Amino acid sequence: MRYMAEVRWLSEPEMSAWRAYIVATLRLRQRLHRELAAAHDVSLTDYEVLVCLEMAPERRMRMSELATMMGSTKSRLSHQIARMEAAGLARRAPDPDDKRGVVAELTPGGEALLKEAAPTHVEGVRAHLIDLMTPEEQAVLARVFSRVDEHLEGLGG
Repeated sequence: MRYMAEVRWLSEPEMSAWRAYIVATLRLRQRLHRELAAAHDVSLTDYEVLVCLEMAPERRMRMSELATMMGSTKSRLSHQIARMEAAGLARRAPDPDDKRGVVAELTPGGEALLKEAAPTHVEGVRAHLIDLMTPEEQAVLARVFSRVDEHLEGLGG
């Protein structure tokens, strides 16, 4: 166990940056979810799955890879995909490249919902984040979070 003297406590400016990030990110995701749910009866998480599948080759992705992209567990993703299957948005199928694996596939219903909901999502992202920043701030944000992502990716699992 680490001793308290070893901890590099956050300074006031560091704490302010951290808290602003945490609170704003939570509120932003909640707002984007509410807008998608109200306009299209789809959750932000389901929308994000649809986007991942739409961007994947042949509109399908191994469940394990999708779970990693979503920051989810395979079990939680499996339940989510089951709900999306019931709604006709996605389906599971054997992996054509590895018979032991399973892929999630975008269905025509999922593709139609994504096409319908995308403008709502983009308008929300623009109104609640992008348009609040200057182009310079957007570039800084992209660099900072790319660096954080690369760092975390380097740590693995």
